[in-house]
Amino acid sequence: MSDLFDVSKETILVTGASQGLGRQFARVLAAHGAAVALAARQADKLRSLEEEIRGKGGRAAAIALDVTDIASIAAAVNAAEAALGPVTVLINNAGIAIEKLATEQTEADWDAVIGANLKGAYFLATEIARRMIARKQSGNIVNIASVLGTGVLKAVSPYAISKAGIIQATKAMALELAGQNIRINALAPGYIDTEMNHAFWSTPAGERLAKRIPQRRVGAESDLDGAILLLASQASRYMTGSVVTVDGGFLLN
Repeated sequence: MSDLFDVSKETILVTGASQGLGRQFARVLAAHGAAVALAARQADKLRSLEEEIRGKGGRAAAIALDVTDIASIAAAVNAAEAALGPVTVLINNAGIAIEKLATEQTEADWDAVIGANLKGAYFLATEIARRMIARKQSGNIVNIASVLGTGVLKAVSPYAISKAGIIQATKAMALELAGQNIRINALAPGYIDTEMNHAFWSTPAGERLAKRIPQRRVGAESDLDGAILLLASQASRYMTGSVVTVDGGFLLN
């Protein structure tokens, strides 16, 4: 069964790889043999991860990428493919959230969140897909959505809207590209404890939110390892347009 989740022949571009879920995805995929292009706005922040992966015998390259800059997208994919070979899997993970009530969100806030989470992810996916089609190469794109793409909470409306858009983009592109042997699926995490939000889970508000999760705990980054390996590997070969939710039952409540 281990061969089913094998990614050792894949070249995988992971965006937002400098921290949080992106960094965890990159580590897991590299540990299972993939060549991993580590992309983020500041490539210098990726150097330690690149060195860590290489120190364990893996293959990795740090790549500067600003997904809100369309010119940066093509340049980053060029750099990734020059370093590691044609990208066969994209983990479309880069994204941000700005916590304000809808009546307090500014146009700049909206543009920043939608630009990074939806526009940037969409145009990176289309850039990768065009290259796969030109090479007559099968391919695999995994968009990182969120439970807030289907459910909502207060104070993150542009984020929730962007993730709902990612889910629809996943389905729309999956339909268009299935005939080209390119699969597109989405991973929708629930609440995950990362370095960026770790302190929040010890606050009264964080504790109240955690109690709303049926499993009565916040997810760990490693709780997504199985799902990302499923979607990045041939184990999901007959899946496209699917949304895999990993949330401890949050949406059930």
